[in-house]
Amino acid sequence: MCILTAALSQIMTGRDIKLLGQISGCYLGRYATSFRLMYKIRVYMGKREALYTLSDMVGYDDCFVTVATKRAEIGKLKRGKGSQRKASVAVAAESVPVENPETGKFGKVCSYFKMEVLGKVDRHHVNRFIKKNTEGDFALFTDKNTAYVDIKDIVATHFTVVSGKEATNDTLRWVHKAISNLKRKLLEINHMITYKYLQNYLNEFVYKLNRRYFGDRLFDRLVLTSIYPYVQSCGYTY
Repeated sequence: MCILTAALSQIMTGRDIKLLGQISGCYLGRYATSFRLMYKIRVYMGKREALYTLSDMVGYDDCFVTVATKRAEIGKLKRGKGSQRKASVAVAAESVPVENPETGKFGKVCSYFKMEVLGKVDRHHVNRFIKKNTEGDFALFTDKNTAYVDIKDIVATHFTVVSGKEATNDTLRWVHKAISNLKRKLLEINHMITYKYLQNYLNEFVYKLNRRYFGDRLFDRLVLTSIYPYVQSCGYTY
């Protein structure tokens, strides 16, 4: 029952978690207990997402997310891009061009996403992210950031666009939408997150995003995700 409680908590509020804990016999009255459960669930979400890679047409960009900082240190840190209060996050989206049968115009339909804390936006970190999360012959779309100068050496096809209206509305549309939704969620729902646990929350966001059409099956899949490490250790697959 505690496993089911943990699985349910990813779609519940803190008050619901406490109530469910009382019903099931799992004491979740303390924030630390609930946090540990959520932490483990998000870890399993990340492990599950690590099993999959992107292919075909992939858009890539990075963004900066504000992380929690001690009040006494805020005045000592620099502001803007490169600030210690900002964490760099790599975002990649798999998309497929489709034709609208009514208008005859072509557009892109998003498929799967990947997000990861970069640590630093440079050639080494970006190339490592691309290698880790893609496979096969695919076309990569990015802006003209100088950190992407060596990407052509690790991908079959690399297209670049100038940051602006075209990139936002067409080429990197789904990447930028994912970034916008991520920042909104972290700000309005999770509020301030420390750098230490940022990847943990990215795991949850991407897991739900990649299963946005699962509906009622999301809970079942989450239970399987939670027990996957144990099933795998026994030699079974599903």
